[in-house]
Amino acid sequence: MTSSLPDTVGITAETTAESAPDVSALKRTESPLGRLRHRPEAGALIGTISVFVFFAIFGGEKFLAAAGAASWLNIAAELGIIAIPVGLLMIAGELDVSVGSVLAGSSMTLAIVSGHWGAPMIVGIVLALGLGLLIGLLNGIIVTRTNVPSLVVTLATMAGVAGLTLGLSRVATGTTSVAISPDPFSKAVFGQLIGGQFEVAIFWWIGIAVLVSVVLQMMPYGNWIFAIGGDKESARATGIPVTKVKIALYMASGFGAALVGVIQTILYNGAQVANGQSFVFNSIIAVVIGGVLLTGGYGSVIGIALGTLTFAIVNQGIYYTGWNSDWASLILGVLILTAVLMNNTFRRLALSYKPRSAKKV
Repeated sequence: MTSSLPDTVGITAETTAESAPDVSALKRTESPLGRLRHRPEAGALIGTISVFVFFAIFGGEKFLAAAGAASWLNIAAELGIIAIPVGLLMIAGELDVSVGSVLAGSSMTLAIVSGHWGAPMIVGIVLALGLGLLIGLLNGIIVTRTNVPSLVVTLATMAGVAGLTLGLSRVATGTTSVAISPDPFSKAVFGQLIGGQFEVAIFWWIGIAVLVSVVLQMMPYGNWIFAIGGDKESARATGIPVTKVKIALYMASGFGAALVGVIQTILYNGAQVANGQSFVFNSIIAVVIGGVLLTGGYGSVIGIALGTLTFAIVNQGIYYTGWNSDWASLILGVLILTAVLMNNTFRRLALSYKPRSAKKV
C-alpha cells in the first residue's frame, strides 16, 4: 500500500497507487504555503503560533525567558510522550483512557522496588516499563478479542489498575507515598539537564516523535494504522494484521505512560498513587488540537506534537500574564472547539484536492 499524500492524511484499505493523487504534480504546481493547507497539522500549526504570539505579548519577558520556556516545554515533553502513542491509537480508531493509572502504577513500582526495597535502579525501571507493556498487552487483547468498545475496556483497566496500585502499595509499604534516591546515571537519563530548568524528557519526546513519524509516514506499518482507522473490515480483508497492530499500539501507549511514570519518579524523588490522572484527558485534548479525528483514519505525529505544545503554552502561559488562572480553562475550551472546526476544514481541503497536471517542459 502507498500513502496518498506525504506526511498527511489517513488512507483507507482501498487506496491504490492508481487512485492516489499525483504527489510530484502537487509539489510542482503549488507553493510550500499552498501545500501546507492540505496537511493535517496545518490547523495545529496555526494554533501553536497564535497562542505563542498571544502569550509572548501579554506574558512579556518572563514567558520568553529560559525559566518560562522550560515551564511549558517540560509539560509539553511529558504530555507529548503519552500523547503520541495515544494519538496513534486514535488514528487507528481506538481510545486509551487507562494511561493515568498506568503512569501511577509504574511510578509506584519503581519507587517500591528501588526505593522501599532497595533494589538497583535499573531493576525498578525495567519492572516499571514492563508493567506498562503488560497492561497495554492486556488492553489490546481484550479489545481485539471481545469487540467491547475500547473506551469501556480502558475505563475498566483504569479503575482496576488504580485500585490495585493503591491496595498493593499499602500492603507493601503501609503508605501511598514512597521516596526514592535516584543514582547519578538515572538522573542523567531521566532527570534534568545541567542548570536544573529543562528536563531530559524533552529529548525523549523529540526522539519518540521523530521515530514514530518515520514509522507512520515512511513504512508500511504506518499505512496499516491509517487503513485500520479508515475501515477496519476492509483493512482486514486486504491482509492487514489488524489484531496484531492494535495490540502493538496499546502496548506502545502503556509503555509511553510508564516512561513518564519513571521520569516523574526520578525527577521528584518519589511517587504517589494519585499521580497521572490529569494525563488521561489532557493527552486526548492535545491529540485533538493536533488534528487527529476521534473517528480515526486521519492525523500526523507533527500535528500531535504541535497540539501538545499548544496545550502546554496555554496551560503555563496564563501565569505569566498576571491574570486569574481560571481563564486557562476558558482559553482551552475555545481552543479545542476552534481546533476541531479548523481540522475539519483542512481535512476537507486535503481529501478533496485534485492536483493539476504539471506543465511540460
